[in-house]
Amino acid sequence: MKALRQIVLSLILIAAGLYVWVTYVPASQPLLARIGVLELLGITPTEAAEAAPEQRGGQGGAVPVVTARVGEQALADRITAIGDGRARSSVTVRPSAVGTITELAIASGQFVEAGTIIARLQDEAEKIALEQSQIEFENARTEAARIAQLQTSGAVTEVRLRESELVLRSAELAVRQAEFDLSQRQIEAPIAGWVGIINLATGDRVNAQDALVTITDRSDILIDFRVPERIIGIIKVGQQINVMPLGQPDEVLTGEISVIDSVVDRASRTLLVQGRVPNADDQLRAGMAFSVNLSFPGETLLSIAPLAVQWSSDGPFVWVVRDGKAVQVVVEITQRNSDAVLVRSDDLNADDLVVTEGVQSLRTGAEVSPQSDEAAAVVRSDDTGEGTL
Repeated sequence: MKALRQIVLSLILIAAGLYVWVTYVPASQPLLARIGVLELLGITPTEAAEAAPEQRGGQGGAVPVVTARVGEQALADRITAIGDGRARSSVTVRPSAVGTITELAIASGQFVEAGTIIARLQDEAEKIALEQSQIEFENARTEAARIAQLQTSGAVTEVRLRESELVLRSAELAVRQAEFDLSQRQIEAPIAGWVGIINLATGDRVNAQDALVTITDRSDILIDFRVPERIIGIIKVGQQINVMPLGQPDEVLTGEISVIDSVVDRASRTLLVQGRVPNADDQLRAGMAFSVNLSFPGETLLSIAPLAVQWSSDGPFVWVVRDGKAVQVVVEITQRNSDAVLVRSDDLNADDLVVTEGVQSLRTGAEVSPQSDEAAAVVRSDDTGEGTL
């Protein structure tokens, strides 16, 4: 009795399993129909199941598959680094003399050209000294001319003539010194650029070497970053770089390498590199952080569609269509990109057809009916009603 219950229970489980198999796995109906299970259960195969052997490459038909051609693409070695930006040049303007500011000729944030007057210091004493030295110079020149005239007639000695020339030369140098002292009371912009924030006002007293203002030329932004030493032989000055400000992740800029350092850092085994990015629209600032991307084309490898790569216990492989039949070819993956996979293989060539859809039904030597990716896309578009008119 106990054995009978077990037999009945087993039959119920088998029947339930067959029901689930037939109901939820329509692709199993051709197999069940061939071995007579559907007839035993009184189930009539669907039209799709009856046509499956022809469509899926069973007895009497080729397996319909979607294929794509094998291409060639250069292996790209990509380097990504984080760098700090700085201005093309930045100068902190300091006075060379002590004095009170009588005029502040610029404003914060203003663009100035080289030579523009930034500020003037009180200069009355220097003007007086210049005028006095000019008077002394005129007197010395007049005296030197008179003595030179007398010397031609023999009225004065050669020594007296030499003394007058020395007095004239000293007076001339005194004028130059007075002019220089007066020029130091006028502070000019050494470079063209943007003025930073000014914390001074007319009437402030400044000492020599006090920081007055910082002028920054940010027409180009220089980015310092480090690269691994393995690319020393291939990185070049003038090579293009793609730069993305970390604060503006949607902004991708193009620049170039401007300077390559000559020494590798022993601690990190990296090389300091400087890139230059144009800042014509003035959207970048010194001190910003940047992500820098470099690409180095390498050897040319076979390029296949990502969907074509399959896996087995022995590793990756692809199905190749040759003479209308499927052939399994082992590949070695070298690089994965968003649109292609770069591989090496002794049995795969450029322009070969690899299967991208329909691989579940393939076996080595199975006949296939290839269809290109473009044609399959058109068919899918027509089936969904999304095709173009």
